[in-house]
Amino acid sequence: MRRHFAVRCLGAVLIGLLAGCGAGSPQTESADRETNADLLILGGTVVTMDATRTIWENGGIAVVDGVIAAVGSRADIEAEWSAAETVEAGAADLVIPGLINGHGHAAMTLMRGVADDLALMDWLQSYIFPAEAAVVDPAFVTAGTRLAALEMIRTGTTTFVDMYYFAQQVAEVVDTSGLRAIIGESLIEFPVPGSPTPADSLEYSRNFMETWSGHERVTPSIAPHAPYTVTPENLLAALALTREFDVPVLIHLAETSDEVAQIQDEYGLTPTAHLENIGFLGPNVIGAHAVWLTDEDIEILARHDVGVVHNPESNLKLASGVMRVEDLFSAGVATGLGTDGPASNNDLDMFGALLTAPLQQKNFNVDPTATPATRVFAMATIEGARAIGMEDRIGSLEPGKRADVVIVDGDAPNLVPRYDPYSHLAYAARGDNVRATIVEGAVLFLDGDFLTLDVEATLAAAREQANRVREAVGLPQR
Repeated sequence: MRRHFAVRCLGAVLIGLLAGCGAGSPQTESADRETNADLLILGGTVVTMDATRTIWENGGIAVVDGVIAAVGSRADIEAEWSAAETVEAGAADLVIPGLINGHGHAAMTLMRGVADDLALMDWLQSYIFPAEAAVVDPAFVTAGTRLAALEMIRTGTTTFVDMYYFAQQVAEVVDTSGLRAIIGESLIEFPVPGSPTPADSLEYSRNFMETWSGHERVTPSIAPHAPYTVTPENLLAALALTREFDVPVLIHLAETSDEVAQIQDEYGLTPTAHLENIGFLGPNVIGAHAVWLTDEDIEILARHDVGVVHNPESNLKLASGVMRVEDLFSAGVATGLGTDGPASNNDLDMFGALLTAPLQQKNFNVDPTATPATRVFAMATIEGARAIGMEDRIGSLEPGKRADVVIVDGDAPNLVPRYDPYSHLAYAARGDNVRATIVEGAVLFLDGDFLTLDVEATLAAAREQANRVREAVGLPQR
């Protein structure tokens, strides 16, 4: 079983109370009918993603202190709970767990479209790394992460896993925007923005973890870039730091065939076997991509309880290869879903990943039954939570979980008629169908209104920073 990270005890009102589910009665952590909730979410079809995949037609959710206190029928929730704030879902709406973007580089919204249609190594070495060296600073990361937060909130992502520079600025944006995130400061062998040496990255990460440890929505981490860009000594130093603070460690793993060849030449092993050989793998490791895996690699990941994240759109665009999703699931490897960075995707809409992943797997396996809608939706919710070690807190709508909830507009033309909610969520829904995004019981977005971010100021800052990028890569100013 994967370890859980950044777990905080629930309020006394919820501790020790039992949850139950039965026909005609809500799942609840309180039998006290006079206890007020902070928020009620009423109506719509509640797709819980709990262990039995319970679905409540015309359902309801009660939230106390940011925690789901009860889930059930609307009638029962209204009968047993009252609240000062209520969010109404339409009769046709889908009420779902907040989507989990298991891998990305949020601030790279500011490099969206700066270089496309290139192989990964050419894209990185000829465009991205030079541009980053020229423009990435705290102001750049703040502006880019705010833009990313706006996009993620608008499209139903409530939790994201981030690998970039100036993690302090990323965390500050997460804190003010209301999102939830695991944030890793990148560690790499050559000089990077803010950290001339790996030792500087390690020191920065230690300070970052000391500052943000215990935050309810920010989990501080460190992100050694990849086995081919970080020495074994620094990989193990990063791992030791995360174990000291009991947080995840983030890494790109087996993303390209070039990486496999490079590690094979240097160590005589696959990237996965190399990480096992140095003692790096364990249940706090979150590996992004995991495309080029042998059967033995998959067994290694399963044995060490490593979580992996599938990024189908980025892998397709960069022609990096195809993750063996079906084999990973069969082996019991916790497998989530992500967008990767918006410079290589080029968006942060998890509904795009929800569509692309199963289509890719069906074609790759020459099997239309591969990665069905229920499985891929789990990858964006409860399985995604398992992959990042947070399944005890998020990923499903059930008592005791944090109240991260998204409402999808079931009256949108692309979602009418509806026979199977999972089919719509995987194959038909889009990010712009999201009506409401709620994190920790706080409403961040509702029917076109952003409640935690200044839209115009965010867009203006992003456009200002874009002129710095244009100058760095030789594009005309606008």
